[in-house]
Amino acid sequence: MGLSHIILYAIVPIIVVMLAGFISGKKGVFSGDDSKKFNKVVLDYALPAALFVSIVQSTRADLAKDLKVTLVSTVGIMLCFMLVYFVFKYCFKKNTGADAAISALISGSPTIGFLGFAVLEPIFGTSPSVALIVAIVSIVVNAIGIPVGLSLMNASLEKQNPGSTKKESPWKPVLHALEQPVAWAPILAVVWVLIGIPWPKELSPSFNLIAKANASMAVFSAGITLSAVKISINWQAILGSIMKMVMMPAVVLIMGLLCHMDPLNLKMLVVAAALPPAFSGIIIADEYDTYVATGTSSLTLSVILFVGFCPLWIWLTDLALTTFA
Repeated sequence: MGLSHIILYAIVPIIVVMLAGFISGKKGVFSGDDSKKFNKVVLDYALPAALFVSIVQSTRADLAKDLKVTLVSTVGIMLCFMLVYFVFKYCFKKNTGADAAISALISGSPTIGFLGFAVLEPIFGTSPSVALIVAIVSIVVNAIGIPVGLSLMNASLEKQNPGSTKKESPWKPVLHALEQPVAWAPILAVVWVLIGIPWPKELSPSFNLIAKANASMAVFSAGITLSAVKISINWQAILGSIMKMVMMPAVVLIMGLLCHMDPLNLKMLVVAAALPPAFSGIIIADEYDTYVATGTSSLTLSVILFVGFCPLWIWLTDLALTTFA
């Protein structure tokens, strides 16, 4: 696959649609509140439908082959997540534990829900394998990363201001994450395949209609989100971008090679790990009014850097597979 194909079919469309959302936000056609509504459509309807209908068309053999994907993505992403947390907590004296937790939610998590299908499908095609990569990484980010980040942040806020947060079970964020359609829809699809129930192809068009809105609406909404925040580049934003765009895909690539992952799955997982930071981190930062400016700046810088890092990591993965095969 040539560099020109990746740029023209995966990168340029994202830039164009995101720029359209950014301009519409700056002109006041849509606001940050509108972006939140679009995000809800994506995360609660379009993305779950896309994940479900793609996975139920796979086989048990496909799922067995993807066990290594689950292992590498879970360990690799969460390792990077915690590294970001500790670096931003202990290397920057002004940062609180809450600031570090937001940093981890942003620079330690890829925006798989918003850009997963938009990037992977133009490069690797429409297949159950792409959906499984998106589903597995989505579950790691939403069902593990977000609950861990929220727990770390609430612990820090409680330490700063005793009584400012409610005493809740540490499992509550996990259960809340699993209640979201973006988490339980792919799990339901996996169970469906494991049981061996044939999927009626006549039902697919009903899911595909809303699923097709996933990529375009997610990217457009991301542009609106970026237009609604003030950008201020500083060393923390730069470091966050470097850790997200360099460290995470590198860790996933090394772990995938050590685990002898399927080459195609490894390439898709490395690209997924190289995606810009999770927009959910910005939403949480804004909700708690914590680390908003720097987090958003890091996200914006990473989106720009992704234009170059996406083809670079594909080339590096091909080189690594050829060298160590």
